[in-house]
Amino acid sequence: MKLEKKDILAALETISIAGEGKNMVESEAVQNVITFGDEVVVDLVMSTPAMHIKKRAEADIIKVIHEKVYDKAQVKVNIKVETPEKPGPIKGKAIPGISNVIAIASGKGGVGKSTVTANLAVTLSKMGFKVGLLDADIYGPSMPIMFDVEVERPLSVNVDGKSKMKPVENYGVKLLSIGFFTKPNQAVVWRGPMAAKALNQMIFDAAWGELDFLLVDLPPGTGDIHLSIMQSLPLTGAVIVSTPQKMALSDARRGVDMFQQESISVPVLGIIENMAYFTPEELPENKYYIFGREGARNLSEDLGVPFLGELPLVQSIREAGDIGRPAAMQTGTLLETAFEKITQNVVQETVNRNESLPPTEAIKITTMAGCSAVKKK
Repeated sequence: MKLEKKDILAALETISIAGEGKNMVESEAVQNVITFGDEVVVDLVMSTPAMHIKKRAEADIIKVIHEKVYDKAQVKVNIKVETPEKPGPIKGKAIPGISNVIAIASGKGGVGKSTVTANLAVTLSKMGFKVGLLDADIYGPSMPIMFDVEVERPLSVNVDGKSKMKPVENYGVKLLSIGFFTKPNQAVVWRGPMAAKALNQMIFDAAWGELDFLLVDLPPGTGDIHLSIMQSLPLTGAVIVSTPQKMALSDARRGVDMFQQESISVPVLGIIENMAYFTPEELPENKYYIFGREGARNLSEDLGVPFLGELPLVQSIREAGDIGRPAAMQTGTLLETAFEKITQNVVQETVNRNESLPPTEAIKITTMAGCSAVKKK
């Protein structure tokens, strides 16, 4: 059964925290409600640390949801204690000087998301924009290889009396990645909070300077890294990368759904179809749809989000990534043209989004609640 947030809130309006006259919703004790199928996560803020009152509030929430909404709902209550004079939940903060933050995501690994991100970045730079790229794929960073800066390390610079990391720069793109701080063969074996802390350092302790675009290369899936980014930064929008086959499209659909959750509400700028068709070097006019045809285009139509374009499966894309020179830099090629068209569409959708929608706010859920909900989905 799919639960609705409005039904949960209506049920919570019938109960109150012990000692308070207003109901939980009216008193703003309920900070957020997330629903995933038959699962519910309620974020609650209380002014008292008394254990018996916290336990009673948790029990009352579970009971009222079971009685008034769905008796088999899986309910999780996260309680945060705040004294009245303290501020509310920490909101994400924009980085001064950065105009647009675009997340590049994919529900499934292996669809070429990082390759697409690298080429979008260099194409934006070629178009005259000031561009930064945050490699947020903590457990599989690939940008140092793709930009031929594996041996580089960010330097420390002084900005307004504070020590900041200076991003590594190549091809006109400022770059930070956890790959700069680990050995090439070293596995990053971190729990979510440690990974989130590393990301926050790369976001806020870096001297990004003035940027028109900061692209964030997210890891595959819908997990705690994604939520950490969305809690830390108000994203301008998100781009989904998929291949045409059914399995990838199913995961891409989940990726779109993640950003469109009511509690997240990050505008999806569109979907890019990678590996849309295979073109042999010796037969440049031929197209072989080995993974299916126009699957991502059809998905974008089904979901009502823009289709940003398609990219062929050609050997030179892989070769370019391996040698650290993104394929979009190869002038006069089919790939350069394809990436230019897609990048122009991303820019246009960003302009459309900024003209028609208010700035995105960082999500206000706790990391624990978000991770629990997403992992259980």
